[in-house]
Amino acid sequence: MKKTKYIFLLLLMVFSSTLSAQKDSIALQREARKFVREGNKLYQQEKYTDASVSFKKALEKNAAYKKASYNLGNALYQQKNFKEATPQFVLTAEDAEDKFTKAEAFHNLGNTAMEQKQYQQAVEAYKNALRNNPNDDETRYNLALAKKLLKKEQNDNKKNKNDKNKNNKNKKDNKDKKGNKEKDDDKGKDKKKDNKKDDDKKKDNKDGKNNQNKDQKKNPKNNNQKQPPKPKKGMSPQQIKQLLESLNNEEKKTQKKINAKKTKGKKIKQEKDW
Repeated sequence: MKKTKYIFLLLLMVFSSTLSAQKDSIALQREARKFVREGNKLYQQEKYTDASVSFKKALEKNAAYKKASYNLGNALYQQKNFKEATPQFVLTAEDAEDKFTKAEAFHNLGNTAMEQKQYQQAVEAYKNALRNNPNDDETRYNLALAKKLLKKEQNDNKKNKNDKNKNNKNKKDNKDKKGNKEKDDDKGKDKKKDNKKDDDKKKDNKDGKNNQNKDQKKNPKNNNQKQPPKPKKGMSPQQIKQLLESLNNEEKKTQKKINAKKTKGKKIKQEKDW
């Protein structure tokens, strides 16, 4: 009997706790809905910051309140706080039970990606939105725009990469040209040095030749000019005297012949007899 009474009291306590928890949960849900309604009014008045505060309070009361999460994402989006808005739309898209809600969440997720210039993510989000709602023309238009911007981004990246490679190649070519120019300059310097050495050598040879000519002028023995014949050895002084007299006589005879020819060639003036 006592045992049955104890079990009855235990069941009563559990039932009371459960009932109390249910009442608390219902109260929290009511408060959460209240904050969501307040947030919606503020949102309609374009008071997006205040609306965000109300939606956050709603989630504090009921963390699983899906509508509060979605509306919070919209309020953050209007404040251009795309980074914080993104996880709210992701959560809604994952937890939504109906396709229409999923489509709206993916659509807004694509919008936040577009605003952050994340075109690849935007394309995927819009595709998921159309899978859940193929008749949404706005999403279809946004998808086409996202694809266009994605293609432009890819082309720009490719062009920038090509320009970078071209610049690197030009820098390398300029470096090689500079290296070759330095080599040519070194060769030119070496050539100038060699030419200077040759010039110095030629100058030295010229100076040596000039010095040699000067020496030859100073010393006739070094010249190639013939020297006057010397008398033969063994001639007596008398023989030398006779030789000189003979040479003088020959010279006198030659001089007389030259004078006779000169006299014969002159015209003689004659006095006229009248």
